[in-house]
Amino acid sequence: MRTGRPKAELKLSAQEHAQLSSLAASRSLPHALMARARLVLWAAAGDNNRRIAQRLCWSMPTAGKWRRRFVEQRLAGLHDELRAGRPRSYGDEQVAQLINRVLHSKPTAATHWSVRSVAGQSGISKSTVARYFALFGLQPQRSKSFKRSTNPFFIEKVRDVVGLYRNPPDRALVLCVDEKRQVQAPERTQPVLPMGLGYVEGVTHDYFRHGTTARFAALNVLDGSVIAQCKPRHRHQEFLSFLNHLERSVPRGPEVHLIAGNYAAHKHPKVKAWLARSARYHLRYTPTYASWLNQVERWFALITQQAIRRGSFKSARELAHQIGQYLTHHNAHKRPFAWTATADSIFAKLQRLCKLINGTPHWPEAARFWITTMTASHYTRTANIQSDQASPQPSRSRLLCPQPRRQLSRDRNVLDAAVPCQCPASKKY
Repeated sequence: MRTGRPKAELKLSAQEHAQLSSLAASRSLPHALMARARLVLWAAAGDNNRRIAQRLCWSMPTAGKWRRRFVEQRLAGLHDELRAGRPRSYGDEQVAQLINRVLHSKPTAATHWSVRSVAGQSGISKSTVARYFALFGLQPQRSKSFKRSTNPFFIEKVRDVVGLYRNPPDRALVLCVDEKRQVQAPERTQPVLPMGLGYVEGVTHDYFRHGTTARFAALNVLDGSVIAQCKPRHRHQEFLSFLNHLERSVPRGPEVHLIAGNYAAHKHPKVKAWLARSARYHLRYTPTYASWLNQVERWFALITQQAIRRGSFKSARELAHQIGQYLTHHNAHKRPFAWTATADSIFAKLQRLCKLINGTPHWPEAARFWITTMTASHYTRTANIQSDQASPQPSRSRLLCPQPRRQLSRDRNVLDAAVPCQCPASKKY
């Protein structure tokens, strides 16, 4: 005959059993909550409190308490109750005033707030202000730079360039071409202090400048190899010379798609004449203020960081020699950059930017640009669909050509027309 205090019957529904099993098998929840879930599952299976307490290394009163809590409150009873402690020193109204002051105002003699300046204005301690900054993700001491493209054909150009990166045409080369201008050849005024145990390499902040050079480079998107030259200047004459060097360096036969920036030397009449004579070359320009679309800029950043910034050169010729050595090593261990962003993800990021600046003085201009470009893109897709339906087998090169051509009003507020371009796919644009 059983003796002792009778226990309330514990039965689980199918939904409760599934939730408790999930809690018991979790690897991220607190261990105490997982143990209480196992206790309820074992109790529902028929185990008594003594056996459960032994398995969990608990006392019998503790096992009985959590069993009773679950019977009375079900799943909510397994969580800890609010513990007693010191009440909050600052109410919600004070915290809201602090956040609004940081977001919507500036200090009298500074451009941004700091923890100490906010603490002095609000009367709240510095440590508490720092906790509120961390809690709400406020970082007034930091800033990020940005530049929004004003090109009315931004969407078409982004889709064109990203399409070449993610789906390059068959039997063709895709080269990212650009130049790095005014690369200085600095010589440190004092010898470089070598790195040692406990201290880093030391260089002087001042230097002697021994002239500049211009780096012309073409990055092969497919294999990561780079064709580069150093020139004393960066005019259209040097760019034509580099194009002739490209013609001698790349294999003959395949089509060559060049992605370049909007620098004036790239649009010189002599450059356009050279491209017209070379039928296999197709030049595509990145949108205005969007040089980040050109992958060769990433290579320029690497060579600056790894071979130039911390160097000391006695002449521009020595700098060019260092660049040549880095280029040889890079091509011996070439590795392409992995472009993962899609055109839609780039546009979604721009939409998030427009939402962030909503309500600021910059919002009307940004909204006008975005609405104009999105409307242009709508008419572009409509014209493309109509032209593709008329042509039963559109060629691959046609899909890469920005066929639609629009006429925008002077203030970019009104879309006047959307006229499909009748130029051949091989025409330079």
